[in-house]
Amino acid sequence: MTASSSGMWSSRLIFILAAAGSAVGLGNIWRFPYVAGENGGGVFVLAYLLCICVIGLPIMIAEIVLGRAGKNSPIASMKIMARDSGANPAWQIIGWMGVVAGFMILSFYSVIAGWALAYFLKMIQGAFLGIDADSANRVFEDFISNPHRLVFWHTIFMAITIFITSRGVGQGLERAVKLLMPGLFLLLILLVIWAASSSGYFLKGISFLFSPKPEDFSGDSVFLAMGQAFFTLSLGMGAIMAYGAYLPKSAGIAGSALTIGVLDTLVALLSGMIIFPIVFANGLEPSAGPGLMFVSLPLAFGNMVAGQIFGALFFLLVSFAAVTSAISISEPAVAWLSEKGKFARSTSAYTIGFLAWLLGLGSAFSFNLMSGFTLLPEKSFFDSMDFLSNNVLLPFGGILISLFVGWRLKPEILLDQLPEISRFFLGLLIFSLRFIAPGAIFLVFAMSFLK
Repeated sequence: MTASSSGMWSSRLIFILAAAGSAVGLGNIWRFPYVAGENGGGVFVLAYLLCICVIGLPIMIAEIVLGRAGKNSPIASMKIMARDSGANPAWQIIGWMGVVAGFMILSFYSVIAGWALAYFLKMIQGAFLGIDADSANRVFEDFISNPHRLVFWHTIFMAITIFITSRGVGQGLERAVKLLMPGLFLLLILLVIWAASSSGYFLKGISFLFSPKPEDFSGDSVFLAMGQAFFTLSLGMGAIMAYGAYLPKSAGIAGSALTIGVLDTLVALLSGMIIFPIVFANGLEPSAGPGLMFVSLPLAFGNMVAGQIFGALFFLLVSFAAVTSAISISEPAVAWLSEKGKFARSTSAYTIGFLAWLLGLGSAFSFNLMSGFTLLPEKSFFDSMDFLSNNVLLPFGGILISLFVGWRLKPEILLDQLPEISRFFLGLLIFSLRFIAPGAIFLVFAMSFLK
């Protein structure tokens, strides 16, 4: 069974929405603002935008090329591409690394997505009406300190992901992204307008987000910005490669990748423009960590006109955006199991989902029962999973993808998959994949580990 036999995207627009749905999720709305807040704001944002342009987009194009040319799961596609290019079959480790990284991300992603589901219910119940900053923080602390609640919502989210994944990507996902992605953008824009008109701290938030200060520069900021670029674009985890397998030959890859990158980055920046003015207006710390979205936004919704309705809709859409991302993250492993012929797709989805749920218990307990446990030095189980996947496996996978497509992929395959771009831009792409992207990733690694 090949991945393409599961169906094709009905149009280029649907592929863009689906891939944007894969990229747009908790990485933009939850992770980007708090990581930016912890790493100097403007310096981090500048490093992030540079990483998107110089590293992210070329690697995204490369991943889509490999997926559409291979027409299988990432593991099988890499095996086929290596064979057709006369390269060492060991290159299929790219597919394996992506599956492992995606599996690790799914395990803790489900825990945080469960928080969004829980907050959707809290918004409906009016739990944040008229709340102050201290109370909003206390609600969040009480929530994450309860292991039973975190496991419950982790289980609910994973069950939803498994159910949709077991039915196949094409059947339910196309309908969902047509409605949910435009809806999410509309709500984000409305919230930015509200933040600009209702708070005297909007300009301070904008300044924090877009005014780099040299004294805030560090190797850590650049290193984490690169990890965020990979995480938010779903690069290196096989998801984009898997989705590329469903892309019709008539759709242009380069233009699609650029559109996805722009949409994804726009959501991240809009999220920061919403959250940071609220943070400063209410005396919160921009370096508040993973709970930033679950403290500052409920505080805002609890004190705005029709905030209960807007808050419920926002967290519902965040939850669905998280589901579309989770489906794409799990797709490489599910596709690989099902294409081996040993398992039906539904059995593969339940197997991968259960194992990810099991691993995710460690992340859920990191905030309560296992709060004193460290897997890596000075890092909780949750932080260790985050660090190993986003800042080690994904960038290292990006280096291998760049080197393979830049140096080993048969030129005829690249020309066949990218007929819409000129030889000049094709040459720039190859140069970036051969030298700039892997060199930049290696340099950032060196800056981080040799500081």
